[in-house]
Amino acid sequence: MEEADFEKLLQEQEEKWDAIKEKELVRGKIVKIAPEEIFIDIGYKSEGVISKEEFSHPEELKLGDEVELFLQYKQDREGCVVVSKKKAERFKNWRKIIEDYKVGELIEGEAIRAIRGGLIVDVGVEAFIPSPMLSAKYFRSPTQLIKQKQKFKIVQMDKEGNIILSQQGVIQEEGRRKRAKLLDELKKGESVKGVIKSITDFGAFIDLGGIDGLLHITDITWGRISHPSEMLAVGDEVEVLILNIDKQKGRVSLGLKQKTPSPWEEIDNKYPVGAKVKGKVTNIKPYGIFLELEKGVEGLVHISEVSWTKRINRLEEMFAIGDLVEAVVLNLDKQNYRLGLGVKQLEEDPWTKIADKYPVGSKVKKKIHNLTDYGAFLELEPGIDGLIHISDISWERIAHPQDVLKKGQEIEVIVLSVEPEKRKIRLGLKQLTSKKVESSSPSHSPLGEAEGAGEAGE
Repeated sequence: MEEADFEKLLQEQEEKWDAIKEKELVRGKIVKIAPEEIFIDIGYKSEGVISKEEFSHPEELKLGDEVELFLQYKQDREGCVVVSKKKAERFKNWRKIIEDYKVGELIEGEAIRAIRGGLIVDVGVEAFIPSPMLSAKYFRSPTQLIKQKQKFKIVQMDKEGNIILSQQGVIQEEGRRKRAKLLDELKKGESVKGVIKSITDFGAFIDLGGIDGLLHITDITWGRISHPSEMLAVGDEVEVLILNIDKQKGRVSLGLKQKTPSPWEEIDNKYPVGAKVKGKVTNIKPYGIFLELEKGVEGLVHISEVSWTKRINRLEEMFAIGDLVEAVVLNLDKQNYRLGLGVKQLEEDPWTKIADKYPVGSKVKKKIHNLTDYGAFLELEPGIDGLIHISDISWERIAHPQDVLKKGQEIEVIVLSVEPEKRKIRLGLKQLTSKKVESSSPSHSPLGEAEGAGEAGE
């Protein structure tokens, strides 16, 4: 094997080793079974060694069996891999706890031993109950709880594997059962009365008699409001509809606007496509403005639907919140509550008659509006430019339009092509003059003359 190939293989091996991470689960194969130990290859420099005691049925193990282990260290002081079967089980249990539980929820466990300051509880992994978090009944003699299975409240949980439990949280179980009973009694779609308990930016919490329901800001009214306090106050009694019940999470979603018909039900009859409408500007975004046609019905005028010819950078320069704006209904998506509006459609598209006003072959005299590397633009009408491509400025080759033309200069040109659908008009300047073949000029080679002749014949 060549040295370069060997170095490449070595580098690839090093990358594989680097990919193996400590404090994670790894898989390995049994490569040796000794009287007291099991040797396992995890694909690293050295093999891991595990005591047979870590396996439930070590007598059933055989060479080649694949096992899942927890990699504690890739190298200890002696350079050996440190792995554990028992810790792998605890690690998997810990991951499951992280996925299945949250702080504040109850988890079942068994107290296994008392230590200074509290109790150790087995919940799949070892958790700790500080003495102050034991109920008064067991505070002075916590050992009475050992070997008793019961539920505890999770008060702290971190990614390092530390779990703090509280027995006092179990006292709240009766309250939870009461709420669970209420959840069973509530029915989706029914009307219930409640008292507003608190108001937040996103909605209001309503006490339904032992369980709180959320009235989201979007379900308060069919119209637009900035804050729930515009319509609700703490202590008010309201009648709402139950929109959804999540018994597993103990959540109830409520609606107030649903007690009245949706203004979108007859939207296609009230605002058919093509109809002219008036609306109040309620919101201005970089991509368009929102018009409120009536309470609960808003339409979007996209920035591209504001003008046929103007390039708009800031809609705030044309509209303000509260303005009354006339528009045309362009499209309607009743199912998703979307209404597309247009302002420019109130006027005729100037491009529809542009071909009649500027027929191919006609001459136009206008001022140069802008110069670019590839040509010059003439403003034929407000918002409508025609382009003289650099190749149509002069029969002679030029490096830049500014070598021949100036911004603001008035020139006469001929219309070469009109494409209304692409919003393009192409103009020509050189076509108004005859091509001169400067055969006497030493700077023109025979090849240049041939090229020129080709252009003249176009």
